[in-house]
Amino acid sequence: MPNLDFKGKWNVYAHHMGVPYRPLVPDAARSLDPADADDNLIVHGDNLEALKALLPRYAGRVKCVFIDPPYNTGNEGWAYNDKVNSPLMRAWLAQTVDGEDLERHDKWLCMMWPRLQLLRELLADDGVIFISIDDNEQHHLRMLMDEVFGEHNFTANFIWHHRKSSQNDIDISLSHNHILCYAFSRPSFSFNVGGVDESKFTNPDNDPRGPWVADPMDAPAVRENLTYSIVNPTTGSVHLPPTGRHWRFTEERFNEALADNRIVFGRSGNARPQYKRFLSEAEKKGTNVFTIWSDVGTATDATRELQQMFEKDQLFPTPKPTDLLERILKIVSDDDSIILDSFAGSGTTAHAVLALNKEDGGNRRFILVECEDYADSITAERVRRVIRGVHSARDKSLREGLGGSFTYCTLGEPIEPEGMLTGDALPAYASLAAYLFFTATTTAAGEGELQAQNEDGLFHEAEKTDYYLIYRPDAEWLRSNEAVLTEERAERIGERNRAQGKKAVVFAAEKYMGQRDLTDLGITFCRLPHELPVRS
Repeated sequence: MPNLDFKGKWNVYAHHMGVPYRPLVPDAARSLDPADADDNLIVHGDNLEALKALLPRYAGRVKCVFIDPPYNTGNEGWAYNDKVNSPLMRAWLAQTVDGEDLERHDKWLCMMWPRLQLLRELLADDGVIFISIDDNEQHHLRMLMDEVFGEHNFTANFIWHHRKSSQNDIDISLSHNHILCYAFSRPSFSFNVGGVDESKFTNPDNDPRGPWVADPMDAPAVRENLTYSIVNPTTGSVHLPPTGRHWRFTEERFNEALADNRIVFGRSGNARPQYKRFLSEAEKKGTNVFTIWSDVGTATDATRELQQMFEKDQLFPTPKPTDLLERILKIVSDDDSIILDSFAGSGTTAHAVLALNKEDGGNRRFILVECEDYADSITAERVRRVIRGVHSARDKSLREGLGGSFTYCTLGEPIEPEGMLTGDALPAYASLAAYLFFTATTTAAGEGELQAQNEDGLFHEAEKTDYYLIYRPDAEWLRSNEAVLTEERAERIGERNRAQGKKAVVFAAEKYMGQRDLTDLGITFCRLPHELPVRS
């Protein structure tokens, strides 16, 4: 497969692996009725660091990612701010990108590469990612996605008719955007089929099987075994396939369909043969997803929607219409999916999730990430308003409020050995437990708050291995004997291992037994990052 090469690629190739883990820190004042640890999330912070922070809890769990990154038109005024190792790269990337920058495509690809790597880790096996883009970077993004996700996982290029008015400032009206769609694993993913337009189905002959529609009997190309004469049994008229086409069925199957009253010859009884397709059959199969979307809102509609919600003009430059995101969610999500948007902008994705939950009673959850200062004043505020109700909205359910809750988070100090050594940056128990579990297993810890379940620090039970963390975010406590894997503790854990046929991994600042003795008890000991400030 051809690979895409760009300046800086090898400096960012593995950059996502070195991004420090920063725990999510809830902000109660900005949250709205938070429910539990797996509540909807709005994260204010750099989206690369935020994606890394989400891994311990959400790796492999996200059903759908939608992102609307900078289109790199040369007018956005963005700058790449990731802390890559090379000072020369930092200087090159730190420059604001504009239309005169001949290397703006390279910088944009450097920005996208590590984020796509982490987004892929967050996707479930049957997950899918949608990326909205225009012609400035669509061709580059397609090749980048082929490399990160695999070209065999390309699913579709949806065309969104985003502008229906004429552009008079240029010589061609740009009326569409692309929405590239890639599955984590194409064989494991399938679209939800759409509903059927019942108005097209009638029952003029009172067929006991119910309403039906007449489908053409011919198909493209010419195949000898599907080319034969059809005789109208009522009139005796003879029909052959149109030039360059053949019948859909073999002659044997046609005769079976005729005997089953599945063949009609038009209202007059003398037209070309057609095949009855019943509404009951169509509902089982559903309607396939089309790749051109002209029946959802435009960019102008999205702007009006936001203006009505905030009762202000031009609050956000490039919002997406809610029904565009609802279309995406309907074709890919079930009623318990996790939806992630790491370029959250005005918060349309959360709005769509809540609207769809209101419509069908689902329990979809959203995760929004926004790095800009308006994360609270626009992104989160929009979500607050649609949850509580927008009095000026035309839609009744939006006026009444869509319901729901969310936890607003910022990013804490990185979990790094240097900070833990001094005791200046000790993470919360749940954050450290999630981080340690993920680093040990490369899988998310799952749902529920991670806390010690017993005096020995059991925080996660798996089929073959249990995980323990003996820890408090307290430097003095960590210097005491309470923070140690003592012989008494080890014996209790070993007894539990024998009773349940399991092994155990224990994270602690220190141990009072050798690993050989611990191995006999089925225990693997892991010292907390390097040496915490234990007994002096």
